[in-house]
Amino acid sequence: MINRTMVRTRVIQTLFAYYKDPDATPGKARKELRKSFADTYDLYFMLLAFASELTSYAQQQLEEQIARARATHSSWKANRRFVQNKLAQQLFDNRALRARIQEQNLSWDSGMPAVSDTYRRLVESDFYREYMSADTCSYEDDKTLWRHIYQRLLMNSDALEDALDEMELVLDKSNWTVDADIILSYVVKTIKRFKEDSTPETPLLEMFDSEEELQFAMGLLDKALTGHEEYEGLINSHLKGWDADRIAYMDRVIVETALAEIIGFEQIALTISLNEYIELTKTYSGDKSYLFVNGIITEILRDMKHQGRLFKAETVR
Repeated sequence: MINRTMVRTRVIQTLFAYYKDPDATPGKARKELRKSFADTYDLYFMLLAFASELTSYAQQQLEEQIARARATHSSWKANRRFVQNKLAQQLFDNRALRARIQEQNLSWDSGMPAVSDTYRRLVESDFYREYMSADTCSYEDDKTLWRHIYQRLLMNSDALEDALDEMELVLDKSNWTVDADIILSYVVKTIKRFKEDSTPETPLLEMFDSEEELQFAMGLLDKALTGHEEYEGLINSHLKGWDADRIAYMDRVIVETALAEIIGFEQIALTISLNEYIELTKTYSGDKSYLFVNGIITEILRDMKHQGRLFKAETVR
């Protein structure tokens, strides 16, 4: 689930905090990097559990409507289609999901405003009205409804962002607001894998697709830490035309991490590494920082190639 772009981002964030902390140690940095991955994985489970939270909230609203109808002797008939949604029940019963929520003491208690806001927008939506009023309802209809909820109502949701921001503090997590939309896409991917006969043992996505991804993450962090003085020296010796005092510290960390990958992982094509870090610079640093990052990495690598110190399948001229 956690891809290489996310790995690179987490390593950069870990290094940035490490160099700013006078009491930091390499061991502490490794621990923080692993925690950041676990936090992202917890977000995946929390967003899957949102289906149960929203269904429970809808059930409460329905029961209140039933009580009001009884009190007023109304002939209103409850429509239980949504609260009896089969996909939501499968998620609620999933043993891996329930185990992770319980083991990590995860809860939506501090994020309930997002649940109530999503329900309000749900009942106002055309796709919900069509679902509730259709003559028949299949398992695929149930799945489609939840894909719409996650994609249309939760992606780019201010209410969800506020809720995750609050839950980060309460649950001691990080990057939940930053990761929300990409993790929502993994939730939708997970929903697509469920079938009508899926059991509570249905597997969910693993934290990493393979052990190699975790090894890459820890290796990249270690290479950046051990090569810090060398990479810092390379940057300082190639600052021609750049004002050293005006270079953002984040840019330096990004360049150092990029050099650690380019030099330390010969099997990764140069263009892939370079493009990845330029895009990360556009996201996490200043508007024009990518020009500095691209320019100085290119200059450093060009000199290294001429010195016979760069060995890549693809290289600079």
